[in-house]
Amino acid sequence: MTSIILRTSTRLLLPLLLLFSLFLLLRGHNEPGGGFAGGLVAASAFALYSISHTSLAARRVLIIDPPVLISIGLLMALISGIPAVLSGLPYLTGLWGTIRLPGGVEFDLGTPMLFELGVYLLVTGVALFIVFSLEEA
Repeated sequence: MTSIILRTSTRLLLPLLLLFSLFLLLRGHNEPGGGFAGGLVAASAFALYSISHTSLAARRVLIIDPPVLISIGLLMALISGIPAVLSGLPYLTGLWGTIRLPGGVEFDLGTPMLFELGVYLLVTGVALFIVFSLEEA
């Protein structure tokens, strides 16, 4: 049984850590961060929740099983190189495009972001698979 202070602070820290992990994911192209660092922070948020509650409670909050996260992450990372091959370029060459939203808002998106998102999900899934396996053993 853990303390009430740890349980309460973990419930408050979980959304903040997940938000920080998304910040690391999105800024990783130009500055330190990216999918790997963001995935580790996301996994640490759920690991902390698992320590303060139980691994079953953490799995319920996570919603998706870690092996599914691993599979989706690998698939996204592999798929991110296909547009370059279809364009006659080497596999995993970065391609960029602009998305225009109503109201004149434009976003530049590219295949490197898809790759980074795949790495984020893969690292989160692997780390949580290890943490949950060790806690449940």
